[in-house]
Amino acid sequence: MTTHRLRIEAKTALADRIAEFTLAPVEGRLPPWAPGAHLRVALPDGGDRAYSLVAFGPVPEAPDRYTIAVQREDDGAGGSRVMHGLAEGDEIEVTAPECDFPVRTDAPALLLAGGIGITPLISMAHALKAAGTSFRLLYAARSRDAMAYREALADGLGDAFTAHFDDAAAGPLDLAGLIGGMAAEEHLYVCGPRPMIDAALSQAEACGIPRDRVHVELFDNASAGAQAGDDSFEVEIASTGEVVTVPAGQTIIEALEEAGHDLIHDCQRGDCGICQTEVLEGVPDHRDVVLSEAERAEGKLMQICVSRAKTPRLKLDL
Repeated sequence: MTTHRLRIEAKTALADRIAEFTLAPVEGRLPPWAPGAHLRVALPDGGDRAYSLVAFGPVPEAPDRYTIAVQREDDGAGGSRVMHGLAEGDEIEVTAPECDFPVRTDAPALLLAGGIGITPLISMAHALKAAGTSFRLLYAARSRDAMAYREALADGLGDAFTAHFDDAAAGPLDLAGLIGGMAAEEHLYVCGPRPMIDAALSQAEACGIPRDRVHVELFDNASAGAQAGDDSFEVEIASTGEVVTVPAGQTIIEALEEAGHDLIHDCQRGDCGICQTEVLEGVPDHRDVVLSEAERAEGKLMQICVSRAKTPRLKLDL
């Protein structure tokens, strides 16, 4: 995988626990990117974290800088704390941008952001504005102090932007009213914490909105991580009969790759659908935000980057 060495040109505090990073190439040119794209930042422990790229206006065809915003999660896996510990002048290694959360600029859109989930929606909203396509962006945060980019979004998007503060409104966004009131041709884009994603998906399904008009992205890996009580299980590869044990602390993808298998995947959060695999035997424990409730109940498909097993063994079409 091609990587790029970037220098932190500027680090700016945006809100409570949120910092913006302006990243310049150490050498060479930066690859182009599309609204909704992310890059992966390598961590000292060998892992990485995905952060969405931010652009207030059209995305440059030949970018000379990247901008990301990172919210520090003190109870998280540590990636955001590493990022917040960096200073201007420090260097990081990143992958080329990828986009699992593209926006259709030819269809009206309802954009819903929760917390730091605003980052991919910023460039998406500006792409819709540039295309002259009708859209609404609703941005929810716990409080005014926890919201990044509020003034810039209000200035740039005008009446198409609405800020929602949970403390002032005495509660979260009215997802039922917002989604239930969507126009027949309107697409729904949601990025934020797992409970918000799950609630939006359930509401969209209850309203009969086709899944191809619903687009979601989790803003961090921890939202789809391990859970208390996880146990090991086995995965049988249908094409060879090989059986691989998946320990409690590993995902199916990690266990299979450790066993020497080359798999196609990207987000590792359960929201892009690239690793979707057919289940031939066994009962999956779904932890993704890709499948509908009907597909989950059927149990024939699963996202092997995050989902696990309710039975001692799964036989997968691999």
